Amino acid sequence: MTQTMKDMMLDMGKAAKAAAYSLANVSTEQKNMALLAAARSLRADKATILAANKKDMTSAKERGLDGAMLDRLLLDDQRIEGIAASLVAIAELPDPVGDVMAQWDRPNGLNISRVRVPLGVIGIIYESRPNVTSDAGALCLKSGNAAILRGGSESAKSSRAIHACLTQGLAEAGLSADCIQLIPTQDRSAVGELLGLAGYVDIIVPRGGKSLIERVQNDSRVPVMAHLDGVCHVYVDKDADLEKALAITLNAKMRRTGVCGAAETLLIDEAALNSHLPAIIDALKISGCELRGDKKIIPLDESIIPANGEDWDTEYLEAILSLKTVDGVDGAIQHIARHGSHHTDCIITENTETAEKFLCEVDSAIVMHNSSTQFADGGEFGMGAEIGISTGKIHARGPVGLEQLTSYKYQVRGNGQTRP
Repeated sequence: MTQTMKDMMLDMGKAAKAAAYSLANVSTEQKNMALLAAARSLRADKATILAANKKDMTSAKERGLDGAMLDRLLLDDQRIEGIAASLVAIAELPDPVGDVMAQWDRPNGLNISRVRVPLGVIGIIYESRPNVTSDAGALCLKSGNAAILRGGSESAKSSRAIHACLTQGLAEAGLSADCIQLIPTQDRSAVGELLGLAGYVDIIVPRGGKSLIERVQNDSRVPVMAHLDGVCHVYVDKDADLEKALAITLNAKMRRTGVCGAAETLLIDEAALNSHLPAIIDALKISGCELRGDKKIIPLDESIIPANGEDWDTEYLEAILSLKTVDGVDGAIQHIARHGSHHTDCIITENTETAEKFLCEVDSAIVMHNSSTQFADGGEFGMGAEIGISTGKIHARGPVGLEQLTSYKYQVRGNGQTRP
Protein backbone atom coordinates (compact mmCIF):
# COMPACT_ATOMS: atom_id res chain seq x y z
CA MET A 1 0.00 0.00 0.00
CA THR A 2 1.45 3.30 -1.09
CA GLN A 3 1.69 6.37 1.07
CA THR A 4 -0.17 8.21 -1.69
CA MET A 5 -3.26 6.02 -1.23
CA LYS A 6 -3.10 6.48 2.54
CA ASP A 7 -2.84 10.23 2.16
CA MET A 8 -5.66 10.39 -0.39
CA MET A 9 -8.09 8.51 1.86
CA LEU A 10 -7.06 10.53 4.91
CA ASP A 11 -7.69 13.73 2.97
CA MET A 12 -11.14 12.45 1.95
CA GLY A 13 -11.91 11.57 5.57
CA LYS A 14 -10.87 15.03 6.80
CA ALA A 15 -12.88 16.73 4.06
CA ALA A 16 -15.94 14.62 4.85
CA LYS A 17 -15.65 15.40 8.56
CA ALA A 18 -15.58 19.12 7.85
CA ALA A 19 -18.50 18.81 5.43
CA ALA A 20 -20.53 16.83 7.96
CA TYR A 21 -19.99 19.49 10.59
CA SER A 22 -21.48 22.21 8.40
CA LEU A 23 -24.10 19.96 6.80
CA ALA A 24 -25.61 19.12 10.19
CA ASN A 25 -26.89 22.71 10.36
CA VAL A 26 -27.87 23.26 6.72
CA SER A 27 -31.53 24.13 6.16
CA THR A 28 -34.00 21.61 4.79
CA GLU A 29 -34.66 23.95 1.86
CA GLN A 30 -31.00 24.01 0.82
CA LYS A 31 -30.70 20.21 1.00
CA ASN A 32 -33.88 19.80 -1.02
CA MET A 33 -32.59 22.31 -3.58
CA ALA A 34 -29.50 20.12 -4.10
CA LEU A 35 -31.59 16.95 -4.48
CA LEU A 36 -33.99 18.47 -6.99
CA ALA A 37 -31.13 19.98 -9.00
CA ALA A 38 -29.41 16.57 -9.05
CA ALA A 39 -32.63 14.98 -10.34
CA ARG A 40 -32.80 17.53 -13.16
CA SER A 41 -29.16 16.85 -13.98
CA LEU A 42 -29.76 13.09 -14.10
CA ARG A 43 -32.62 13.53 -16.56
CA ALA A 44 -30.68 16.00 -18.68
CA ASP A 45 -27.54 13.81 -18.77
CA LYS A 46 -29.34 10.53 -19.40
CA ALA A 47 -27.46 9.89 -22.65
CA THR A 48 -24.11 10.32 -20.90
CA ILE A 49 -25.11 7.94 -18.12
CA LEU A 50 -26.39 5.32 -20.57
CA ALA A 51 -23.17 5.54 -22.60
CA ALA A 52 -21.11 4.99 -19.45
CA ASN A 53 -23.31 2.08 -18.42
CA LYS A 54 -22.97 0.50 -21.85
CA LYS A 55 -19.18 0.43 -21.37
CA ASP A 56 -19.60 -1.11 -17.92
CA MET A 57 -21.98 -3.76 -19.29
CA THR A 58 -19.60 -4.67 -22.10
CA SER A 59 -16.71 -5.04 -19.69
CA ALA A 60 -18.85 -7.04 -17.24
CA LYS A 61 -19.91 -9.50 -19.93
CA GLU A 62 -16.29 -9.94 -21.01
CA ARG A 63 -15.39 -10.71 -17.38
CA GLY A 64 -18.12 -13.35 -17.25
CA LEU A 65 -20.34 -11.78 -14.57
CA ASP A 66 -23.47 -13.84 -13.90
CA GLY A 67 -27.01 -12.88 -14.82
CA ALA A 68 -27.91 -11.51 -11.40
CA MET A 69 -24.91 -9.15 -11.39
CA LEU A 70 -25.62 -8.01 -14.95
CA ASP A 71 -29.24 -7.28 -14.05
CA ARG A 72 -28.14 -5.21 -11.06
CA LEU A 73 -25.66 -3.32 -13.21
CA LEU A 74 -27.96 -2.55 -16.14
CA LEU A 75 -29.37 0.95 -16.60
CA ASP A 76 -32.04 1.93 -19.11
CA ASP A 77 -34.40 4.86 -19.58
CA GLN A 78 -36.86 3.50 -17.03
CA ARG A 79 -34.24 2.82 -14.36
CA ILE A 80 -32.63 6.25 -14.77
CA GLU A 81 -36.04 7.85 -14.42
CA GLY A 82 -36.53 5.74 -11.30
CA ILE A 83 -33.25 7.07 -9.87
CA ALA A 84 -34.28 10.65 -10.58
CA ALA A 85 -37.75 10.05 -9.13
CA SER A 86 -36.14 8.70 -5.94
CA LEU A 87 -34.21 11.95 -5.54
CA VAL A 88 -37.45 13.91 -5.83
CA ALA A 89 -39.19 11.54 -3.39
CA ILE A 90 -36.38 11.99 -0.83
CA ALA A 91 -36.63 15.77 -1.20
CA GLU A 92 -40.36 15.54 -0.43
CA LEU A 93 -39.85 13.53 2.76
CA PRO A 94 -39.78 15.24 6.18
CA ASP A 95 -36.29 16.20 7.33
CA PRO A 96 -35.46 14.07 10.39
CA VAL A 97 -32.71 16.37 11.65
CA GLY A 98 -33.85 18.36 14.66
CA ASP A 99 -37.00 16.29 15.16
CA VAL A 100 -37.94 16.22 18.84
CA MET A 101 -38.48 12.53 19.57
CA ALA A 102 -39.56 13.06 23.19
CA GLN A 103 -39.72 15.86 25.70
CA TRP A 104 -40.44 15.94 29.44
CA ASP A 105 -40.06 18.01 32.58
CA ARG A 106 -38.39 16.88 35.78
CA PRO A 107 -39.64 17.79 39.29
CA ASN A 108 -36.59 20.02 39.72
CA GLY A 109 -37.66 22.13 36.75
CA LEU A 110 -35.25 20.73 34.15
CA ASN A 111 -36.73 20.36 30.66
CA ILE A 112 -35.22 17.43 28.72
CA SER A 113 -35.58 16.79 24.98
CA ARG A 114 -34.37 13.87 22.87
CA VAL A 115 -33.54 15.32 19.45
CA ARG A 116 -32.52 13.62 16.18
CA VAL A 117 -29.03 14.41 14.89
CA PRO A 118 -26.99 13.09 11.94
CA LEU A 119 -24.58 10.20 12.44
CA GLY A 120 -21.78 12.24 10.85
CA VAL A 121 -19.70 10.67 8.07
CA ILE A 122 -21.00 7.48 6.46
CA GLY A 123 -18.86 5.24 4.28
CA ILE A 124 -20.85 3.12 1.84
CA ILE A 125 -19.16 0.20 0.09
CA TYR A 126 -21.27 -1.47 -2.59
CA GLU A 127 -21.09 -3.75 -5.59
CA SER A 128 -22.69 -3.73 -9.00
CA ARG A 129 -25.70 -1.43 -8.47
CA PRO A 130 -24.92 2.07 -9.84
CA ASN A 131 -28.25 3.38 -8.48
CA VAL A 132 -26.82 3.01 -4.96
CA THR A 133 -24.52 5.93 -5.79
CA SER A 134 -27.54 8.20 -6.04
CA ASP A 135 -29.71 6.61 -3.34
CA ALA A 136 -26.95 6.52 -0.74
CA GLY A 137 -25.67 9.99 -1.52
CA ALA A 138 -29.16 11.48 -1.43
CA LEU A 139 -30.22 9.79 1.81
CA CYS A 140 -27.01 10.86 3.52
CA LEU A 141 -27.43 14.43 2.33
CA LYS A 142 -31.07 14.76 3.42
CA SER A 143 -30.27 13.27 6.84
CA GLY A 144 -27.39 15.73 7.31
CA ASN A 145 -24.56 13.23 6.84
CA ALA A 146 -21.50 13.45 4.63
CA ALA A 147 -20.92 10.39 2.44
CA ILE A 148 -17.84 8.62 1.13
CA LEU A 149 -18.94 6.21 -1.61
CA ARG A 150 -16.99 3.20 -2.88
CA GLY A 151 -18.74 1.49 -5.79
CA GLY A 152 -17.67 -1.76 -7.40
CA SER A 153 -15.23 -1.85 -10.28
CA GLU A 154 -17.90 -3.33 -12.55
CA SER A 155 -20.05 -0.16 -12.20
CA ALA A 156 -17.26 2.42 -12.00
CA LYS A 157 -18.11 4.39 -15.14
CA SER A 158 -21.84 4.42 -14.41
CA SER A 159 -21.26 5.51 -10.81
CA ARG A 160 -18.97 8.34 -11.88
CA ALA A 161 -21.59 9.63 -14.33
CA ILE A 162 -24.30 9.55 -11.66
CA HIS A 163 -22.01 11.10 -9.05
CA ALA A 164 -21.32 13.98 -11.42
CA CYS A 165 -25.05 14.77 -11.37
CA LEU A 166 -25.07 14.75 -7.54
CA THR A 167 -22.07 17.09 -7.53
CA GLN A 168 -23.90 19.41 -9.92
CA GLY A 169 -26.85 19.47 -7.55
CA LEU A 170 -24.62 20.34 -4.60
CA ALA A 171 -23.02 23.17 -6.56
CA GLU A 172 -26.39 24.66 -7.57
CA ALA A 173 -27.47 24.64 -3.92
CA GLY A 174 -24.23 26.25 -2.74
CA LEU A 175 -23.06 23.14 -0.87
CA SER A 176 -19.56 21.67 -0.82
CA ALA A 177 -18.76 18.80 -3.16
CA ASP A 178 -17.20 17.15 -0.11
CA CYS A 179 -20.71 16.36 1.17
CA ILE A 180 -20.86 13.41 -1.26
CA GLN A 181 -17.46 12.06 -2.29
CA LEU A 182 -16.83 9.11 -4.61
CA ILE A 183 -13.51 7.30 -4.15
CA PRO A 184 -11.82 7.87 -7.54
CA THR A 185 -9.86 4.62 -7.72
CA GLN A 186 -10.74 0.94 -7.95
CA ASP A 187 -7.58 -0.05 -6.09
CA ARG A 188 -8.71 -2.50 -3.40
CA SER A 189 -6.37 -0.94 -0.85
CA ALA A 190 -8.66 2.10 -0.79
CA VAL A 191 -11.30 -0.02 0.97
CA GLY A 192 -8.79 -1.04 3.63
CA GLU A 193 -7.88 2.59 4.20
CA LEU A 194 -11.55 3.58 4.43
CA LEU A 195 -12.16 0.89 7.05
CA GLY A 196 -9.33 2.34 9.11
CA LEU A 197 -10.57 5.94 9.18
CA ALA A 198 -11.76 5.82 12.77
CA GLY A 199 -12.11 9.36 13.99
CA TYR A 200 -13.20 10.60 10.57
CA VAL A 201 -15.81 8.03 9.47
CA ASP A 202 -18.62 7.31 11.94
CA ILE A 203 -20.20 4.22 10.36
CA ILE A 204 -19.62 1.86 7.43
CA VAL A 205 -22.50 0.42 5.40
CA PRO A 206 -21.42 -2.51 3.19
CA ARG A 207 -23.83 -3.66 0.50
CA GLY A 208 -22.78 -6.63 -1.60
CA GLY A 209 -21.86 -10.29 -1.55
CA LYS A 210 -20.94 -12.42 1.44
CA SER A 211 -17.19 -12.06 0.90
CA LEU A 212 -17.42 -8.25 0.91
CA ILE A 213 -19.54 -8.20 4.07
CA GLU A 214 -17.19 -10.60 5.86
CA ARG A 215 -14.13 -8.56 4.93
CA VAL A 216 -15.70 -5.33 6.14
CA GLN A 217 -16.87 -6.86 9.43
CA ASN A 218 -13.49 -8.47 10.06
CA ASP A 219 -11.28 -5.53 9.10
CA SER A 220 -13.21 -2.39 10.00
CA ARG A 221 -12.13 -0.19 12.88
CA VAL A 222 -15.37 1.75 12.31
CA PRO A 223 -18.83 0.49 13.41
CA VAL A 224 -20.58 -1.51 10.66
CA MET A 225 -24.25 -1.60 9.70
CA ALA A 226 -24.42 -4.89 7.78
CA HIS A 227 -26.64 -5.87 4.89
CA LEU A 228 -26.34 -9.67 4.79
CA ASP A 229 -27.72 -12.39 2.51
CA GLY A 230 -31.37 -12.38 1.52
CA VAL A 231 -32.33 -16.02 2.08
CA CYS A 232 -36.02 -15.11 1.94
CA HIS A 233 -38.91 -17.55 2.44
CA VAL A 234 -42.51 -17.78 1.31
CA TYR A 235 -44.63 -20.12 3.43
CA VAL A 236 -47.87 -21.40 1.89
CA ASP A 237 -50.21 -22.45 4.68
CA LYS A 238 -53.03 -24.99 4.37
CA ASP A 239 -55.48 -22.08 4.70
CA ALA A 240 -53.89 -20.08 1.87
CA ASP A 241 -56.03 -18.75 -0.97
CA LEU A 242 -54.67 -20.55 -4.04
CA GLU A 243 -54.91 -17.56 -6.38
CA LYS A 244 -53.02 -15.38 -3.89
CA ALA A 245 -50.45 -18.12 -3.35
CA LEU A 246 -49.85 -18.40 -7.11
CA ALA A 247 -49.53 -14.65 -7.70
CA ILE A 248 -47.41 -13.90 -4.63
CA THR A 249 -45.01 -16.83 -5.05
CA LEU A 250 -44.45 -16.08 -8.73
CA ASN A 251 -43.82 -12.40 -8.05
CA ALA A 252 -41.64 -13.05 -4.99
CA LYS A 253 -39.33 -15.31 -6.99
CA MET A 254 -39.47 -14.15 -10.59
CA ARG A 255 -40.20 -10.40 -10.71
CA ARG A 256 -36.47 -9.74 -10.34
CA THR A 257 -34.41 -12.71 -9.28
CA GLY A 258 -31.25 -10.70 -8.56
CA VAL A 259 -32.61 -8.51 -5.75
CA CYS A 260 -32.10 -9.28 -2.06
CA GLY A 261 -35.86 -9.51 -1.48
CA ALA A 262 -36.33 -12.30 -4.00
CA ALA A 263 -37.70 -15.51 -2.46
CA GLU A 264 -35.18 -18.37 -2.39
CA THR A 265 -37.18 -21.08 -0.59
CA LEU A 266 -40.86 -21.98 -0.78
CA LEU A 267 -42.12 -23.67 2.36
CA ILE A 268 -45.31 -25.68 1.84
CA ASP A 269 -47.60 -26.89 4.60
CA GLU A 270 -47.76 -30.69 4.33
CA ALA A 271 -51.55 -30.36 4.53
CA ALA A 272 -51.45 -28.22 1.35
CA LEU A 273 -49.04 -30.42 -0.58
CA ASN A 274 -51.60 -31.78 -3.02
CA SER A 275 -54.15 -28.96 -2.95
CA HIS A 276 -51.82 -26.02 -3.58
CA LEU A 277 -48.34 -27.05 -4.69
CA PRO A 278 -49.03 -28.64 -8.14
CA ALA A 279 -50.48 -25.40 -9.53
CA ILE A 280 -47.63 -23.37 -8.04
CA ILE A 281 -45.08 -25.73 -9.56
CA ASP A 282 -46.71 -25.40 -12.99
CA ALA A 283 -46.69 -21.61 -12.82
CA LEU A 284 -43.04 -21.48 -11.78
CA LYS A 285 -42.02 -23.93 -14.51
CA ILE A 286 -43.81 -21.88 -17.17
CA SER A 287 -41.93 -18.80 -15.97
CA GLY A 288 -38.60 -20.62 -16.44
CA CYS A 289 -37.75 -21.30 -12.81
CA GLU A 290 -35.64 -24.32 -11.87
CA LEU A 291 -37.12 -26.16 -8.89
CA ARG A 292 -35.28 -28.20 -6.24
CA GLY A 293 -37.46 -30.17 -3.85
CA ASP A 294 -37.38 -32.53 -0.90
CA LYS A 295 -38.41 -36.19 -0.98
CA LYS A 296 -42.10 -35.50 -0.49
CA ILE A 297 -42.19 -32.95 -3.31
CA ILE A 298 -40.14 -34.72 -6.00
CA PRO A 299 -42.96 -37.18 -6.91
CA LEU A 300 -45.25 -34.29 -7.84
CA ASP A 301 -43.28 -33.41 -10.97
CA GLU A 302 -40.51 -35.22 -12.82
CA SER A 303 -38.66 -31.97 -13.58
CA ILE A 304 -37.95 -31.23 -9.90
CA ILE A 305 -34.30 -31.71 -8.95
CA PRO A 306 -33.55 -33.33 -5.58
CA ALA A 307 -32.51 -30.65 -3.09
CA ASN A 308 -29.44 -31.07 -0.92
CA GLY A 309 -28.63 -29.58 2.46
CA GLU A 310 -26.95 -26.52 0.96
CA ASP A 311 -30.08 -25.47 -0.94
CA TRP A 312 -31.88 -24.39 2.23
CA ASP A 313 -29.07 -21.90 3.01
CA THR A 314 -28.43 -20.58 -0.50
CA GLU A 315 -29.21 -17.12 -1.87
CA TYR A 316 -29.48 -18.08 -5.55
CA LEU A 317 -30.16 -14.62 -7.02
CA GLU A 318 -31.30 -16.38 -10.18
CA ALA A 319 -34.28 -18.39 -11.41
CA ILE A 320 -33.87 -21.24 -8.93
CA LEU A 321 -36.21 -21.98 -6.03
CA SER A 322 -35.94 -24.66 -3.36
CA LEU A 323 -39.15 -26.33 -2.16
CA LYS A 324 -39.50 -27.71 1.37
CA THR A 325 -42.37 -29.50 3.09
CA VAL A 326 -43.03 -28.38 6.67
CA ASP A 327 -45.42 -29.40 9.43
CA GLY A 328 -47.68 -26.35 9.57
CA VAL A 329 -46.74 -22.87 10.72
CA ASP A 330 -44.59 -24.18 13.56
CA GLY A 331 -42.52 -26.17 11.09
CA ALA A 332 -42.14 -23.09 8.88
CA ILE A 333 -41.01 -20.94 11.81
CA GLN A 334 -38.49 -23.58 12.88
CA HIS A 335 -37.08 -23.94 9.35
CA ILE A 336 -36.68 -20.16 8.99
CA ALA A 337 -34.95 -19.98 12.38
CA ARG A 338 -32.40 -22.59 11.23
CA HIS A 339 -31.84 -21.50 7.65
CA GLY A 340 -33.03 -17.90 7.26
CA SER A 341 -30.83 -14.81 7.13
CA HIS A 342 -33.18 -12.57 9.17
CA HIS A 343 -34.00 -10.57 6.03
CA THR A 344 -37.58 -11.01 4.73
CA ASP A 345 -40.08 -13.85 5.16
CA CYS A 346 -43.73 -14.15 4.17
CA ILE A 347 -46.77 -16.25 5.09
CA ILE A 348 -49.69 -16.81 2.73
CA THR A 349 -52.85 -17.71 4.64
CA GLU A 350 -56.42 -16.59 5.22
CA ASN A 351 -56.19 -17.67 8.87
CA THR A 352 -55.49 -14.46 10.80
CA GLU A 353 -54.50 -16.33 13.96
CA THR A 354 -51.90 -18.34 12.05
CA ALA A 355 -50.68 -15.17 10.34
CA GLU A 356 -50.24 -13.34 13.64
CA LYS A 357 -48.25 -16.27 15.07
CA PHE A 358 -45.91 -16.13 12.06
CA LEU A 359 -45.57 -12.31 12.23
CA CYS A 360 -44.78 -12.40 15.94
CA GLU A 361 -42.46 -15.41 16.09
CA VAL A 362 -40.33 -15.14 12.93
CA ASP A 363 -37.20 -13.18 13.91
CA SER A 364 -36.53 -11.30 10.68
CA ALA A 365 -36.13 -7.63 9.83
CA ILE A 366 -39.24 -7.79 7.63
CA VAL A 367 -42.10 -10.27 8.14
CA MET A 368 -45.04 -10.22 5.72
CA HIS A 369 -48.56 -11.58 5.41
CA ASN A 370 -50.13 -12.16 1.98
CA SER A 371 -47.69 -9.93 0.11
CA SER A 372 -44.63 -10.45 -2.06
CA THR A 373 -41.19 -10.40 -0.47
CA GLN A 374 -40.14 -8.10 -3.32
CA PHE A 375 -41.77 -5.25 -1.40
CA ALA A 376 -38.70 -5.42 0.89
CA ASP A 377 -37.47 -2.07 -0.34
CA GLY A 378 -37.14 1.35 1.23
CA GLY A 379 -38.90 3.03 -1.69
CA GLU A 380 -41.87 0.70 -1.33
CA PHE A 381 -41.93 1.44 2.41
CA GLY A 382 -42.35 5.14 1.67
CA MET A 383 -38.76 6.00 2.56
CA GLY A 384 -37.94 7.39 -0.90
CA ALA A 385 -34.99 4.99 -1.22
CA GLU A 386 -32.66 2.95 0.96
CA ILE A 387 -28.97 2.44 1.51
CA GLY A 388 -29.65 -1.22 2.21
CA ILE A 389 -31.62 -3.55 4.43
CA SER A 390 -29.99 -4.12 7.78
CA THR A 391 -30.37 -7.69 9.02
CA GLY A 392 -28.78 -6.90 12.37
CA LYS A 393 -30.44 -5.27 15.37
CA ILE A 394 -27.98 -2.45 16.10
CA HIS A 395 -28.16 0.40 15.12
CA ALA A 396 -31.05 -0.04 12.67
CA ARG A 397 -33.09 -2.95 11.33
CA GLY A 398 -34.81 -3.40 7.98
CA PRO A 399 -34.69 -0.76 5.21
CA VAL A 400 -32.16 1.93 6.08
CA GLY A 401 -33.67 5.29 5.19
CA LEU A 402 -33.48 8.81 6.57
CA GLU A 403 -34.40 8.16 10.20
CA GLN A 404 -32.08 5.14 10.37
CA LEU A 405 -29.19 7.42 9.37
CA THR A 406 -29.65 9.55 12.47
CA SER A 407 -28.84 9.20 16.14
CA TYR A 408 -30.01 11.51 18.89
CA LYS A 409 -28.78 13.74 21.64
CA TYR A 410 -30.36 15.09 24.80
CA GLN A 411 -30.91 18.82 25.20
CA VAL A 412 -31.37 19.85 28.82
CA ARG A 413 -32.74 23.32 29.60
CA GLY A 414 -32.53 24.65 33.14
CA ASN A 415 -32.83 27.83 35.15
CA GLY A 416 -29.90 27.65 37.55
CA GLN A 417 -30.47 24.16 38.98
CA THR A 418 -27.60 22.50 40.86
CA ARG A 419 -27.54 18.90 42.00
CA PRO A 420 -27.68 18.35 45.77
